[in-house]
Amino acid sequence: MPPADIAVIDLAGIALFAAFVNGAIGYGFSSLTVPIALVFYTNRILNPATVVIEVLLNLYVLFINRDGVPSVWKRVSPIVMGLLPGIAVGGLVLAWLQPSWVKFGTYTVILPLILIQAAGWRRPIRSTWLIGLPFGAALGILYSVTTISGPPLAILFNNQGLVKNEFRAGLALVRVAESSVTAIVYYQLGLFTAESESLLFVFIPSVVVGVPLGAYLIRRLDAETFRRICMSFDAWVVGFGLSRVLIDLNLMASPWAYSVMAATMMIDCYLLYIFFTVQKAASKQSQTPPVTSADTTEPRDRVPSEGIEPTGDRFEDLNLLLGYLAAIATVAILLYSFSPAIRLAP
Repeated sequence: MPPADIAVIDLAGIALFAAFVNGAIGYGFSSLTVPIALVFYTNRILNPATVVIEVLLNLYVLFINRDGVPSVWKRVSPIVMGLLPGIAVGGLVLAWLQPSWVKFGTYTVILPLILIQAAGWRRPIRSTWLIGLPFGAALGILYSVTTISGPPLAILFNNQGLVKNEFRAGLALVRVAESSVTAIVYYQLGLFTAESESLLFVFIPSVVVGVPLGAYLIRRLDAETFRRICMSFDAWVVGFGLSRVLIDLNLMASPWAYSVMAATMMIDCYLLYIFFTVQKAASKQSQTPPVTSADTTEPRDRVPSEGIEPTGDRFEDLNLLLGYLAAIATVAILLYSFSPAIRLAP
């Protein structure tokens, strides 16, 4: 673990980037912050500070997407009902289980979910009580242990044919419920400590700066490409974290443990190649004027992927270049954060 001051600086930078992403696409703060910050802190210290920020961010997202609530609340009510017992169980797991094993469970569950999300998995799912209750219970356990729920929620909502504002409203409803109840459970279990409070004061300025900045700049970027690059960053970090915790638990020896990270990077690079190939083909196809019909009644704002509205292709080459620059920047951040040997001497 790096010295305390370096860890705090790294955490502030991570939180700023995660807040920027959350402001740009409406979610992603904990999904990006937690996997990296777990390298420096345990879940018991990190989660309480993260969940307070999540409550505020989710309330903000719910407010700006409140118009979609009336049409989606019945769909998400089974999930919200299932959250309650799951959060209670997850809180007890977090309080009782050895921190390294909590990290191992976090990385092991999150990594395949990120890769499935990155692959754009599609299968129609109807959110009924039969599916919603067990899904909500599992989601509650996952969130209260890790404060991460974005990937499984995005996978579920992405396969229900929701329009954009319904997608974001449903996501916000569930996340407000899970973060609020989790905060109460943490308080009852005595998990809010001085260490968590100090992290909260690191998060607040990063969020205040990052969220409005992300909301402003996303208008000038290809939102779908930006979102996909962020997923790659998340997958690589989780792969690195899982490799590290395998070494800490003596489950694999170094350097063989880093084969997990290498495999993750290879899979993600393949998925990135497919993503950019499909995106380029779709962009070329969009240049052909569509055949319109006066009696067309199909909604025009269906969610194409992750609730992000497609953008024009006038700046396709610039957006692609920005995507690659973002990828290079994330690799540089990883190297700087986790390789003390390359830091500049004071």
